[in-house]
Amino acid sequence: MAGNDLGSLLGGLLGSGGGPGGSGGGAGILGSLLGALMSGGAGGRAAGGNGANDPLGGLLDMLTRSGLADQAQSWIGTGENKPVSADQIKEALPDGALQKAAEQAGISPDQAADQIAQVLPQAVDKLTPQGQVPSGSLEDIIKAQTI
Repeated sequence: MAGNDLGSLLGGLLGSGGGPGGSGGGAGILGSLLGALMSGGAGGRAAGGNGANDPLGGLLDMLTRSGLADQAQSWIGTGENKPVSADQIKEALPDGALQKAAEQAGISPDQAADQIAQVLPQAVDKLTPQGQVPSGSLEDIIKAQTI
């Protein structure tokens, strides 16, 4: 349920009107992933345990600790967003979180990782317009960016 709500909010943020395979599917799977991180589906690894309070920061911390610091920083910063691959996403995320997000979306973990890799740079870029991760609930952060 939280994943679906987050997916809808992220879809609005990312302009999910893009046809089949567009950002709508990716926003939904990203919402499911962040929902899984908030509910503890990350196996306790999310940002030293604060994933429930700060899923975006927890996700970025996981990526940074997995060797994707350059990519994550490029999304937060104001320059060009560096791409990330589905394999890098699979390596960075706890299996439980990716599996849970994939199940909620009705797709395979490989498809989920691919969609997340496609939409995550744009989503983080839009959620961090001042070049830093904002505080507050994820729903409030997303709503503030869509106004």
